[in-house]
Amino acid sequence: GCQYTSDQLDRAARDLKVRLSVGRTGVCWDNAQQESFWSTLKTEHYNRYEFATRAAAIRSVTEWIETVYNRRRRHSALGNISPVAFERGFNAAAEAA
Repeated sequence: GCQYTSDQLDRAARDLKVRLSVGRTGVCWDNAQQESFWSTLKTEHYNRYEFATRAAAIRSVTEWIETVYNRRRRHSALGNISPVAFERGFNAAAEAA
């Protein structure tokens, strides 16, 4: 992660009024979920295609997230069910309570 602590990124973030989130050194789990997501996206979808435009890439990735990642792909952290199925069960349990 040295690219996330560079002066150049810090200046760009300040110019854009974006607050950077950087954990303490040696804390590996603070960003683990996002790292896992990006790895999955790149491996299972993004690196398999070439996109003619940025808009085409955005559409394609959005569709993959909504149709595959959230609805069909099973997540071990959710008991090997999809996020949509997990959310439905969570909401049903909350309504029953």
